[in-house]
Amino acid sequence: MPAVFLKDRSLLFVSGAEAQSFLQNLITTDIAALGADEARPGALLTPQGKILFDFMIWQDGEGYTIETDAGQRDGLLKRLTMYKLRAAVTLVPSTEEGVTASWGEDDEGARDSQGVRGSQGARDSRFAKAGVTLTRRAGRHGDGAEALYDALRISHGIVTSGSDFALQDAFPHDVLMDFNGGLSFRKGCYVGQEVVSRMQHRGTARRRVVTVSAATDLPGTGTEITAAGKPVGTLGSVDGGNGLAIVRIDRAGAAMAAGTPLLAGDTPVSLVLPAWSGLVFPASADEASA
Repeated sequence: MPAVFLKDRSLLFVSGAEAQSFLQNLITTDIAALGADEARPGALLTPQGKILFDFMIWQDGEGYTIETDAGQRDGLLKRLTMYKLRAAVTLVPSTEEGVTASWGEDDEGARDSQGVRGSQGARDSRFAKAGVTLTRRAGRHGDGAEALYDALRISHGIVTSGSDFALQDAFPHDVLMDFNGGLSFRKGCYVGQEVVSRMQHRGTARRRVVTVSAATDLPGTGTEITAAGKPVGTLGSVDGGNGLAIVRIDRAGAAMAAGTPLLAGDTPVSLVLPAWSGLVFPASADEASA
């Protein structure tokens, strides 16, 4: 069972009598529906509906743990503090750095140093959608190579900010948060909710995550993907001949239907939408707008 320490992740604790309502009215995740041992993705959006900060969140006793990229934590803490005003909420950064991700057939939840299953971890709902049981747990509890974790998420179409998309440049739909449990359309208002709800109801989301494969090693992150010289998307995380990208699925679908080669730089590639999303490539612009 691989157990990989992700050193560039940081944690915040949110507690207090109004912690649930505070988060419920602010972030994209439906906190009220969060399972006791479940970690869900979430985001704090700009008023224009783009991802300002992204994270994982799970219940921690009477409060919540938010796991985010180490480079985002202080900014996220500052922004949450700005919204807190007089709410009965306490925001505390953890002194423990990093998160351990463990997965495999015998991973039935986080285990303590004696190998006893405990409540010290939460199952990542993104991987669960893809049929993988993966537990996230604060601190170092394994020494597997981080490349193992990256390869796993790449193979299942699970993106991370920085490597796969830039903050303030992507909508939640772009990174499949409407399918992985990170975006609610039922819980009421939160920052940016009006924009993402309009995208959902009008079906206007065109940029989507795809897995990318090639017969040779892919070029580097940030390489443009094109069809007949026209941009389709941008390559994100890369693991040899496999990678992730966010592409315009209407343009990619039309190119594939016409037999037009797709290239990442000069490298021929194939694109596949993650099976767990249930999405398909439209074959034409008319089909995309249907």
